[in-house]
Amino acid sequence: MLATDPLYISPEDYLAGEEISPVRHEYRSGEVFAMTGGTRNHHAITGNLYLILGNHLRGTGCRAFVEGMKTRVESKNAFYYPDIVVPCDDRDRPSDELYINHPCLIIEVLSPSTANFDRTIKFADYRTIPSLTEYVLVSSDSRQVQIFRRDEDDNWTLNADATTGNVILGSVDRAIAMDDIYEDTDIV
Repeated sequence: MLATDPLYISPEDYLAGEEISPVRHEYRSGEVFAMTGGTRNHHAITGNLYLILGNHLRGTGCRAFVEGMKTRVESKNAFYYPDIVVPCDDRDRPSDELYINHPCLIIEVLSPSTANFDRTIKFADYRTIPSLTEYVLVSSDSRQVQIFRRDEDDNWTLNADATTGNVILGSVDRAIAMDDIYEDTDIV
């Protein structure tokens, strides 16, 4: 959409609206999309990962953020709310910022209604963030974790498609047991 389109919403108007809106919205190229709620499994998985990563990252200069922190994809004129986002870049240190610009790790817990978007359009947008080195997709209805990594040649590959054992997050140097990811869910 062009900025002259009467339905176009500027990034500034989007950000101002998000500060007062009771509902979270994602933004892409002038369009705004309301976020849906998640299942108990979705929230349990997200919480488990946040606790594990938050504790692991203490004192490292990296920090884990959960669900309510936007990530800006400048090249795509987009703002998304990843389930977990980890920046390690000093440029993301100001505490008054409304979004992350330089994540190294993004984790999306898949919901049936958003899985296709997270795997395709959102992943394509995220790949344009120069600092991002790992993108992780976690199923909320079966035990499956997929880890995509950027290599030295700027290519993205599926490095792990786990259903048992541990998943290794190289971007933050952490192995996480599948049992810990799926703790307190009905997924066996």
